[in-house]
Amino acid sequence: MLRHIGAAAFAALFVFGQSSAAKAQDISLESLDGSITLEGTFLGFDGEFYRIDTQYGELTVDSSGVNCKGPACPDLTNYVADLTISGAGAIGEVMWGALIESFAHRAGYVPQREPQENGDYQIILTEKTSGREVARFYVHMTSTDEGFADLLANEADMVLATREIRDAEASRALEVGLGDLRARRQAQVIALDALVPVVAPGHPVLRIGLDDLSLILQGKITDWSEMGGPEAPISVHLPDLASGLGQAVHDQLLPAKASFAAGAIYHASPRDLATAVAADPFALGIASFSDLGNAEPMALQGECGFVLRASRKAIKAEDYPLVAPMFLYRPARRLPKVGRAFVSYLASPAAQQVVRRSGYVDQAPEQIGLEGQGDRLVNAITNAGEEIDLAALKEMIEVLGPRRRLTTSFRFQAGSTTLDPQSLSNLDLLAQAIGTGLYDAQDILITGFSDGMGDAPTNRRLSAERADVVLAAIREAASEESSDLSQVSFGAIGFGEAMPMACDDAEWGRDVNRRVEVWLQVAD
Repeated sequence: MLRHIGAAAFAALFVFGQSSAAKAQDISLESLDGSITLEGTFLGFDGEFYRIDTQYGELTVDSSGVNCKGPACPDLTNYVADLTISGAGAIGEVMWGALIESFAHRAGYVPQREPQENGDYQIILTEKTSGREVARFYVHMTSTDEGFADLLANEADMVLATREIRDAEASRALEVGLGDLRARRQAQVIALDALVPVVAPGHPVLRIGLDDLSLILQGKITDWSEMGGPEAPISVHLPDLASGLGQAVHDQLLPAKASFAAGAIYHASPRDLATAVAADPFALGIASFSDLGNAEPMALQGECGFVLRASRKAIKAEDYPLVAPMFLYRPARRLPKVGRAFVSYLASPAAQQVVRRSGYVDQAPEQIGLEGQGDRLVNAITNAGEEIDLAALKEMIEVLGPRRRLTTSFRFQAGSTTLDPQSLSNLDLLAQAIGTGLYDAQDILITGFSDGMGDAPTNRRLSAERADVVLAAIREAASEESSDLSQVSFGAIGFGEAMPMACDDAEWGRDVNRRVEVWLQVAD
């Protein structure tokens, strides 16, 4: 397992898998010709590089160019990478192990899973040809909270989380030298899920606004008659508040200091919640899209009548407002080579297939033609008036008509020009796809949309500016992948409020409408 040494002076160092006793010892690194000797305190080894504290500061030295002398020197021949991953059991139970095993087979390793106590497990990777053990992945099945606690206590190398990192957790990570866990390379979306309001099959109320949903969860609306249903008390069902999923429900659906209804019923697993709601004709629960069971999903509806439903494509594109990404957080330290290869594998098409087979929503982009934009086009026509006339709609359809929309979308964090976590993941995935030539000889149009607040010319300008920001980020990320950008044609445009997704009468609807989309067309 990767651990930091205990001394506070070394808290910011990148440390690798050795025992605490070994880390305090001195070593000497001698160049192969014997002309240079570097002495210092051994800090770690990742299978390729030593890290030592010297009179010149902390140095990283390539093991292939030196001989190591001293009791702390690792065994280069039989080095085994040890990685411990702690966090949400919902991720670790099925999907995470499947991802490790799929990676192993593709990399030429043989994986062997060994059950441990309390549901934990270890997957040992051995070389297919020699049978030599190369890595051990230990999966500690806890919760998102405990995963971050393990990382901060240097008892884990990565965290599986079903919610975003808290401010206090991120600040503490900086303090102990783990780096900015919110940074693009440290926070990685590995799969998508969504929060879905559900009722029993046959329930008369199948649409709900987010404001009303929040009031129900707080116990401020208590009877179905207030929602146009029968006179019957609403039984509220929620995920366990100790789980990342339960915390995500609070973060997305309740005001910061609000509490859930006093009589709410909590469930240890999403499956238990969906089963309980399906059996109770007066229940309303918040289930995960990946585990709806026999419960009936409700659509989200604004006061203007626009409706949003949870679907795989809507979740991928963040067109559905209650997306719940699943994260892998890792500190700013160098992983062993096999660990780095595994992290890179997580963004591959093969890994996305594993995610989808595990019941979650993958991030592989899908294409949707203009003919598949039915509800959005209806909304656009319905919303046409003085601000957006039919001429503006005709222009938009002429531009987008020959193209197909990717489910890869971009949205910004509230009140900022910083992309949200799912969009940052989309940025990397799109850059990698460009790098592999997937979109060679195609024209990529980055298309901005806005909410309807303010005048139409201003909204169109703002949407075009957001499209330009995203285009610049895509170019930069693709350049980092050493992509040949000359093989792809890029453009950016803004259409303002011309194609609303949701009603502008509520903040959540305006958030959905402010977006940047990617549209493709084979270049002339």
